[in-house]
Amino acid sequence: MTEPPPPTDTHCPYCALQCGMRLRRVAAAGPTAPGVAVEERPGFPVNLGALCGKGSNAADTLAGSVRLTTPLVRDRRSDPLRPATWEEALDRAARGLAQAARQHGREAAGVFGGGGLTNEKAYLLGKFARVVLRTPHIDYNGRFCMSSAAAAQRAAFGVDRGLPFPLADVARTGCLVLVGANPADTMPPALRHLREMREAGGILIVVDPRRTRTADLADLHLRPAPGTDLALALGLLHLVIARGRVDEDFVARRTTGFAHARAAAMAHWPERVESLTGIPVARMRRAVDLFCDAPTAMVLTARGGEQHSKGVDTVGAWINLCLATGRAGRPGSGYGCLTGQGNGQGGREHGQKADQLPGYRSLADPAARAHVAGVWGVDPHDLPGPGRSAYELLAGLGTPGGVRALLLMGSNPVVSAPDATRITERLRALDHLVVCDVVRSETAELADVVLPSAQWAEETGTMTNLEGRVVLRRAAVPPPAGVRTDLDVLHGLAARLGHPDGFPTDAREAFAELRRASAGGAADYAGITYERIEREDGVFWPCPGEDHPGTPRLFLDRFATPDGRARFADVSHRPAAEEPDDAYPLLLTTGRVLAQYQSGAQTRRSPALNRAAPGPFVELHPRLAARLGVTDGDRLTVTSRRGTATAPARVTDAIRPDTVFMPFHWSGEGSANNLTNPALDPVSHMPEFKVCAVRVTKAETAKADTAKADTARAGAGEAA
Repeated sequence: MTEPPPPTDTHCPYCALQCGMRLRRVAAAGPTAPGVAVEERPGFPVNLGALCGKGSNAADTLAGSVRLTTPLVRDRRSDPLRPATWEEALDRAARGLAQAARQHGREAAGVFGGGGLTNEKAYLLGKFARVVLRTPHIDYNGRFCMSSAAAAQRAAFGVDRGLPFPLADVARTGCLVLVGANPADTMPPALRHLREMREAGGILIVVDPRRTRTADLADLHLRPAPGTDLALALGLLHLVIARGRVDEDFVARRTTGFAHARAAAMAHWPERVESLTGIPVARMRRAVDLFCDAPTAMVLTARGGEQHSKGVDTVGAWINLCLATGRAGRPGSGYGCLTGQGNGQGGREHGQKADQLPGYRSLADPAARAHVAGVWGVDPHDLPGPGRSAYELLAGLGTPGGVRALLLMGSNPVVSAPDATRITERLRALDHLVVCDVVRSETAELADVVLPSAQWAEETGTMTNLEGRVVLRRAAVPPPAGVRTDLDVLHGLAARLGHPDGFPTDAREAFAELRRASAGGAADYAGITYERIEREDGVFWPCPGEDHPGTPRLFLDRFATPDGRARFADVSHRPAAEEPDDAYPLLLTTGRVLAQYQSGAQTRRSPALNRAAPGPFVELHPRLAARLGVTDGDRLTVTSRRGTATAPARVTDAIRPDTVFMPFHWSGEGSANNLTNPALDPVSHMPEFKVCAVRVTKAETAKADTAKADTARAGAGEAA
């Protein structure tokens, strides 16, 4: 009897924790069976075996019945997608990209990537855009994740890494402030660290307009109006200064720019901040006392505080609070960002972002260009300059001067982009759309060529989690017949476009080149090897040599600025890009639910996860529900200046009376991103997902109002 193969140690395909898990081969009994079973892997330090429902059910999408297993092509735009051979599909994909460049110039070809791609894929995707297509237009959906936090960290500390310390340090801090973060639903295995912290006497403060499952654990819950986190952070710093709690020695020795930050904070006195945020002054004072009385303290932000048109300034204000109180660059203290996507960190470090080269190098830096061009064997002058950010790239698709042919890999912007109806129209306007994905997503349905990709359990590659820990995903099973890896796809396209070399299909070979390209950069992977990752359960960057231990904790001796000092941000409150008015009197905020992930392209194909979270909803306060005559389960239509979404009501006092909440995992009539505002942060170009003005009506009433408006418009046309 043949012995079963040993289980494979790997990592979850979802969030930035990159929880360790083990995959065991099992006999597949039909097209709905995945062929592997997920088991705990207790030794991995981030999660110690614990998995959330998404991780436990991650194998569901490996089943042949829910995924793409053959290339698809469309003969004419009006024709349906049909099966094709790989040769035909790759030929068509390459021909469409080349034709756009010939007819409209190189900048007419573009690339859009994803925060779930391995480091090897992200690296070669950036190289493909700049060396093969020679286009500046590459960005990725990670721009929608933590770009504001990244920009604020670079400005303050000189480098951006989600957490500048291991996640386990959270359990050892004296006070933790979570801003716009709900790890109980978004990364449940991380709750172990919060519980350990509280069991040791640590204090948890949660800043969130909703009473989430995370807020239920808090010692203090501050509920600001959406879009006012910046004002709150400034008000807290005002109180720190007024109450004599500034760490003057730390500020003098390790920072610069405090005078401007102090002046800005003093203009945000507590009563003013209360009027802006709705948080009573007494609760702000309590927060400052808890934060300053603790021997160590941290502030961690997430999308709730960052996805705003002033997200960089907001994060900068929270960093100011850490710096003024000496809570940075010390063990057990500091600022960090809870990265969302599985490889949101590594995905931008190595070339998917419009302005960055591998190793976190700036595309505008001549020395950086020369180094990377040397690794790639091209002339630095042939590398294009920075391109458009994610939303700007998508919003310009198919327009004069915009991208006309797009290669899209591992992203679903029909669901995930702000003002999604507009982005869907722009995708339809392309001359040529090539989509690489594991499932037939809403975006793939619009494509001219669809290329079926291997999944996380079917290929090897590295990921970089929210701590800056580089981990190794290992292939446990081969991909089904008819499915290729994204590295195979890039190799095939590059060869057809005149570059037969330089795009390896072996992940280890690609990583070896990535190490050389990142060497000497801020995110230096030169000393990281697959063997070290396996031996050490991950290696923290920067790691400039194989004899270097890696860097679990940044900034203990100096910050990564030229003079080694952290910079205070000079920021002041400003309103959201769109405030409520008579026509749109309420605020909408969006977010995730426990059983679904991002655009839902994978989790919505898991029976267990769909049973737990079957569809969208509109969360509203009982007082608002009474005013609208709404009861639980009634269908509501939410309308913004960009579109509408309809979903059942969920009446709860966990939300503010002036605010409604919708999760963003679904497409169709319940798509929350039909409503969201694409107003961009001027620095990070992050869209303002987290606040916009809306009105809410019963679905029947909304339908009648729409019909009445259509009749009125038709009458006006006839009269004209």
